[in-house]
Amino acid sequence: MSGDGFEVDALEVSVYEIPTDQPEADGTLQWDSTVVVVVEPRLRNGVRGIGHAWGHQCMKPLIDGTLAGEVCGRDVRDVPGIWESMVRSIRNLGRPGIVSMAIAAVDLALWDTKARALGLPLHRLLGAVRDAVPVYGSGGFTSYDEKTLVEQLEGWVAAGIPRVKMKVGTDRGRSWRRDLERVRAVRRAIGDGVELFVDANGGYDRSLARRLGEEYAALGVTWFEEPVSSDDMDGLQQLRGELALDVTAGEYGYHLLYFREMLRHGCVDVMQADVARTAGITDWLRVAALCAAAEVPYSAHCSPSQSAHPACVPPNLRHIEWFHDHVRIDAMLFDGVLQPDGGCLRPTDAPGNGLSLKRGDAERWRVG
Repeated sequence: MSGDGFEVDALEVSVYEIPTDQPEADGTLQWDSTVVVVVEPRLRNGVRGIGHAWGHQCMKPLIDGTLAGEVCGRDVRDVPGIWESMVRSIRNLGRPGIVSMAIAAVDLALWDTKARALGLPLHRLLGAVRDAVPVYGSGGFTSYDEKTLVEQLEGWVAAGIPRVKMKVGTDRGRSWRRDLERVRAVRRAIGDGVELFVDANGGYDRSLARRLGEEYAALGVTWFEEPVSSDDMDGLQQLRGELALDVTAGEYGYHLLYFREMLRHGCVDVMQADVARTAGITDWLRVAALCAAAEVPYSAHCSPSQSAHPACVPPNLRHIEWFHDHVRIDAMLFDGVLQPDGGCLRPTDAPGNGLSLKRGDAERWRVG
């Protein structure tokens, strides 16, 4: 497939580092900024698209060099074929981690560019089965004091989002008593009619996760994310069989075989996958199909402005994570960011993903 000006003429890559609005931490990590890598393909017919992934500024030289060499000159209508070429080109660099996130940034941008070139909203191009996807408010960092925590989650509920998530696993589980106090405080504040999720980010060991999981379930928590490390598949499987709530994981999956192994082990009640980590939309939808075949519900991890369009495709998708950091940064960097309506994200009929870079505003955070 070639001709008609659909060939990719260039990839423009820019990197932005944006400080958090206050110190943030979960059960196993602290951070004070987030790096966003933006990719803008330009076609020979003048059409431009945009995509982005979260990660590190070292993704830029990888995209400018190795990946651009596989993309430029190719017809943008052949995104899966370009994706396959990119994956083959990085064989000796290693697929998981930064490399997969770099491929994701390019793949997301190519799908957007293809949709714009064809004059279609991205979710229509991908084959949507729904027009809107439920979201859950997500944040509640362990670094927040109780007042800030409660106000954030109450704010999402007041905005019509009927499910919210907070971080637990404080100090890698050493401050588990504080975790329980914070969960109790949130439950009192939001009432019994709102779903409450917790995310330990792998901060507990198996015995502590089991004990606290029972306590959380008694408080009406319905979702226990990464109670132990997502690499501890035996531990996840064991806890899933013992706890009366959904055990979930998968956000650190970078390729199809990882998700296949999680499903084979029976690790999760709901599988999570991040479109900016699983090498983009191309493989994210394959993971969705894998989960559908196993009759496991699917949830989009983070990056809601980009997840909304592909999330309209899988019939087994449960919801999208409305993550505080990404929501805030998307609004700072891009026009066209979606807002929840009745607890859902509803993609518009604008061509592509509907996003455009606020170039003047974004320049102050540009690095590299």
